[in-house]
Amino acid sequence: MASMTPPASDRKSRIEAALLAELAPSRLNVIDDSERHRGHGGWREGGETHFAVEVVSAAFEGKTRLARQRLVMDALKAEFDSGLHALSVSARAPGE
Repeated sequence: MASMTPPASDRKSRIEAALLAELAPSRLNVIDDSERHRGHGGWREGGETHFAVEVVSAAFEGKTRLARQRLVMDALKAEFDSGLHALSVSARAPGE
């Protein structure tokens, strides 16, 4: 029987790799949320334009919410430069 799980997108894999390398998270969840934004600004056929990430990393300890967001956005600059339109970020330190 074929797997019911859709294949990971190239962009999703690159986002995961960048965040793993930059933040060494203890938890990372990356979701391609593009289909929910069909018809909205930045959406393109084929998806890979809107993502949501949940990251738990010791790199966020003692940092403000804004500083945490900047760390994630900086790690994904190349993705934004190549067509990532929107990113929803949940960034927490371990134990939060």
